[in-house]
Amino acid sequence: MRGGVQAQVPVLYVDDVDAAGRFYALFGYTGRPGAAGRTPLRCGDLTLLLVEGTPVPAALYLHVDDVAATAERLAAAGHPVDHVPGGECRTVDPDGNTILFTRPCVVPAPPADPDGRPAPVRRAAQVAARRDGAPGHCQIGGPRGEPCVEPAEVKLADSWGDTAWGCLTHADETLVNARGAFLATEDATGLAAYLAARRTRPDGAAVAG
Repeated sequence: MRGGVQAQVPVLYVDDVDAAGRFYALFGYTGRPGAAGRTPLRCGDLTLLLVEGTPVPAALYLHVDDVAATAERLAAAGHPVDHVPGGECRTVDPDGNTILFTRPCVVPAPPADPDGRPAPVRRAAQVAARRDGAPGHCQIGGPRGEPCVEPAEVKLADSWGDTAWGCLTHADETLVNARGAFLATEDATGLAAYLAARRTRPDGAAVAG
């Protein structure tokens, strides 16, 4: 969101900046003492600001690339590490701040279609390809009304009942710019199949009012 927060920097008040710097170096942070008792530490694109003063209890939750190796470095430097449920580890820095660390949370990316088009549009085109009745060419055309010679692959509709067949490129453009337009997939789960099933339902299947 433009105009909102662009970055955030956690701040820790520490009694001994040098001791705190050595501790956080075990996580990969580096930095040199700055002005006014402030030491910015960097680890890649991340910043941790150490401020010399009366320590205030705080907690940091860190994602590390290798949990086991990080725990070994901490233990070797004299910082006991506890393993907590969920695959996390916990330790305490020289100023009593709680440090939780675990492996990064990886969110799998959704599979992309070969041409990068949204899956619903691609599925609609596949259904249309198996049906008869589509016109030979795109009915949407170009932005200045020029005809499009590409094959009609997707049927679009709106709540007023207007419909148009389009090629995938112009169908994408229409769905983005016409807010009331939607895909008319005409597959087996559409409105026609639903109404047909209702009309053929035995009388005994009706629910009493």
